[in-house]
Amino acid sequence: QVQLQESGPGLVKPSQTLSLTCTVSGGSITTNYYDWSWIRQPPGKGLEWMGAIAYSGSTYYSPSLKSRTSISRDTSKNQFTLQLSSVTPEDTAVYYCARGTRAGLGVGQYEYDYWGQGTQVTVSS
Repeated sequence: QVQLQESGPGLVKPSQTLSLTCTVSGGSITTNYYDWSWIRQPPGKGLEWMGAIAYSGSTYYSPSLKSRTSISRDTSKNQFTLQLSSVTPEDTAVYYCARGTRAGLGVGQYEYDYWGQGTQVTVSS
């Protein structure tokens, strides 16, 4: 059973960088052919795929967030991390990490089989 757990600050000030870590247990983040995504859901809105890091270490980003997003990993800890820079109150959301396999040729098209429980991040001064 794969388990994912998000961690990080629940409150971030505007213009700062949001940093979240997803710790994975029960499976390796380097296992073929799974990609590891960050997804968020702002209040009252749908899910938004932000980006992913592949089992190979390659990274993929949503075009709308690419300029502010960075995803990295620490294979020794079986963790991957999201950094979102220059945050505004519009970045307030529940942030999820998830494991998925490619479901199409387009960026961000995945079938997810495991999700973290999500973590609330509020951007406010």
